[in-house]
Formats: sequence, structure tokens, C-alpha cells
Amino acid sequence: MGRYRPPAEKKSPYITAEGYERLQSELQRLWIRRKDVTKHLSAAAAEGDRSENAEYIYRKKELREIDYRIRYLQKRMPNLTIVDQPPANPEQVFFAAWVTLEDENGNEVRYRIVGPDELNPAEGYISVDSPLAKALLKKHTNDDVNVLTPEGEINYLILQVKYS
Repeated sequence: MGRYRPPAEKKSPYITAEGYERLQSELQRLWIRRKDVTKHLSAAAAEGDRSENAEYIYRKKELREIDYRIRYLQKRMPNLTIVDQPPANPEQVFFAAWVTLEDENGNEVRYRIVGPDELNPAEGYISVDSPLAKALLKKHTNDDVNVLTPEGEINYLILQVKYS
């Protein structure tokens, strides 16, 4: 049995202006951190035997992770489309919308549809590629939405759509 894995699904190329600024600042912080790590790595390498040098091994791994993230951001950021204008119809759900939903039990939840690079469930940011976001797109206020989840189907009512 080989190690072949099929390629991951392509992520949507959309991002909010705030999300793009966060990625830019992360890239700048990574370059600064990389300088510090390389300084510590060269100091650890100067200590002698690298095979049993825990500091050297740790810094080498840390540098590899930083380089991986820098490479990813440098490839991803030029291909992103910044969405900073609200749509013509503010009552309809599109990218960057804050959507307030009510489930069958009367519980309200609020989500913002953002790009996959901005995903943050703790803040209510869901990816435009998620099943919930796909079900919400192009719906209007007071529309019913059915979402298929691993636990079963969930029905929501769209209470509010906001772009701010």
C-alpha cells in the first residue's frame, strides 16, 4: 500500500480586507522570528556534536515550520481576491456577510462567512467552503435553510443579514 494521498480540494480565493491585513502582518512577524531562530540555530550548531544537541534539533525543526508557513503565504497571497465592497442587495447572503440564524429549538447563532484563510469558529467566522456557508449563500432574510451535518439535518431560519 503506497503513501499516495489525493490532492486536497482547492480553497476559495476570497478574503476580506481585514483578513488580508492579518496575513500580511503574520508574514512580517514570521520573517522577524526567522532571523531570531537562525541566530539561535547557528549558536547551537557552534556547540559541536549536532546529533545529540537538543537545542540544535529543536531550532532546526522550528526553522522548518517557519519556512513552510512563509512559503505557503507567499504562494497563497498573490492569488487571493480581496472582497471589500458590500453586494448590491444587502438582504441577500454573500461573502463577508454576518448572518444571524435561529435553529429549530429557538437558539440564535451568528456567523460571518469568510475565506478559508480567516477561519475562526471562536469568533463565529466560518469558511465560505463549509456546508453551512454553501447552504446560506444567495438566501434572503426569513428564508429557511437545511444543512446536512454528520449528526443529521439541521434547519435554520435566517433572521438577519448584515455587512459591516
